[in-house]
This record gives sequence, structure tokens and C-alpha cells, in this order.
Amino acid sequence: MSKLVIVGTVAFDAIETPFGKTDKILGGAATFIGLAASQFDVDASVVSIVGGDFPQEYLDLLVDKNIDISGIEMVKEGKTFFWSGRYHNDMNSRDTLATELNVLADFKPEVPQAYRDAEVVMLGNLHPLVQMSVLEQMETKPKMVILDTMNFWMDCALDDLHKVIKKVDVITINDEEARQLTGEYSLVVAARKIHEMGPKYVVIKKGEHGALLFHEDNVFYAPALPLEEVFDPTGAGDTFAGGFAGYIAKTGDISFENMKNAVIYGSTLASFCVEKFGTERMKQLSSSDVHQRLNQFKSLTQFEIVLE
Repeated sequence: MSKLVIVGTVAFDAIETPFGKTDKILGGAATFIGLAASQFDVDASVVSIVGGDFPQEYLDLLVDKNIDISGIEMVKEGKTFFWSGRYHNDMNSRDTLATELNVLADFKPEVPQAYRDAEVVMLGNLHPLVQMSVLEQMETKPKMVILDTMNFWMDCALDDLHKVIKKVDVITINDEEARQLTGEYSLVVAARKIHEMGPKYVVIKKGEHGALLFHEDNVFYAPALPLEEVFDPTGAGDTFAGGFAGYIAKTGDISFENMKNAVIYGSTLASFCVEKFGTERMKQLSSSDVHQRLNQFKSLTQFEIVLE
């Protein structure tokens, strides 16, 4: 069974959307990545940090999904990372109401010894120096390293970000971040510039408009599944990354053709994530749900045409 290391936040979120609001609920990049990756038969380990206020039931949920939690440090006297946000009516833009780093401020990730030979490493959105420290702990070169980042690190840690980007195989960012990172409006040109920074593959997420995969001169586009209602977009990008990483770890195939399938799996799982607040939908997700929706994706994108 392939090993997958996931580094990122395990956190509390409080969310407000046009459909309602929540108190503190389970969130965090590594949580969403892990729940998505748990759909695949891979040996996944989450590397993160939580405070003594983090409920045992949330840790039990990860264990129940066959996710190794030996890399989650608990600081009993500390408080867990907390983020609160309010989404606008279009559900594409949001305001951050609160960010409390708490124990995350001093996070020094420790990859469990049993996972330092993992084939796939998924670096969730964290400070680039934290991401780099995980790579430095790997005792064998991973088959694939996937990096997720955001505009915040481009604003305050750009040099460090460039150093870690050089060492990864795949980067997943949204269209706004790709433009900021490269100074290019055209996503095709932006992807080419990011290739030159190091990654062989560039995945640009476009929210409700799907995702683009770039490799050398090849481009693949996966639409987002049209949904009647989107309750909460929080974690959708991380769920996409988890589906992508989980599929790659399961198949062990890092060809461009297989990456296309990984993008479709990522998009499929993200389409479930947005249907309920927080992790609620991902906790209940069955393999038959995923299979049925994959068929919907197939019918959405497949066509025959006679070219004269």
C-alpha cells in the first residue's frame, strides 16, 4: 500500500454564508485533504498540531477513516488554530473575520519515522519554511511532491516560497494566485512561468469554473460539476488537492494522462465538500456516492463529433 504524508492545519472554523452560520466546527487544510484521500486505499498520515481544546471525537474521526494521527502533536496547555469567515452572496469572495494562530505559531512538524519513505507528499497551505522542513525529513526522495500555497505567503514570504517551489513536482493554486505569483494575466503564460520555477505540473483551480492542468505544452481542463446549491466553499480547494494526491498515491502513475484522472477525482470530491458546512458531507461520503458522481462527470464532458 502506498504511503501519503499530508502536512497542514487541523483546526476550528466558524463560517457564515447566505445559507446560515456555524459555531466552531472541524476544519483545517490537512483535515479536508485527509478526508478526501481516505477515499483511496492508501496509507495516509497527517502531520499537524492542535491544542488541548481539540475534541477527541475529531481525532477518532480521522482514525476511523484509516488516517494515521501519530504526526499530530497535541499541546495540552495550548489552543487550536481558529479561522472565521463570512462569504458574500456570490460564494466566490469572503471576508476573514478572525485568524488565531495559537499553537500553529510555533509549529515544528515531525514526520513519523514510518512515513519518511512515503511515495507521495502533500504539502498543505502553511509557511514555506514549514513545508521545506517536511521535505528535509524525508529519508527517500518521494515519487511526487505536491504543494498548495496562497497569496498570503506571496505577500510576506516570497523568497522562501520560491525555494520550496523549486523542490516540488506539482503546484496547486487558484487563478488569482497564479497571476500574483507570475505577474501574468494569461493563465497559459502564468503556467509556463511557474514551470520555469521548478514544478513539472501546474494545477490552476478556478472554483466553480473548474481546474486547469498544465505540463510542458499539454493542457487539460476539467469543469466543475454544476450544483443546485453551494452551502459552504470552505475546504473545497483542499478537498480537490486531497483527491488529487490520494489518486496519485493509489495508482503510483505520475504520467500526464493519469494526472487528468487525478484532476477529475479531485473535482468530483470537491463537489461533495461544498454541499454542507465544514466536513459534514465528507464524513458521510461513500464510495458508491463517488462512483455515481464520476459517471455524472463523464456524461457532462464526453461527446462524439464528426470532423469533416
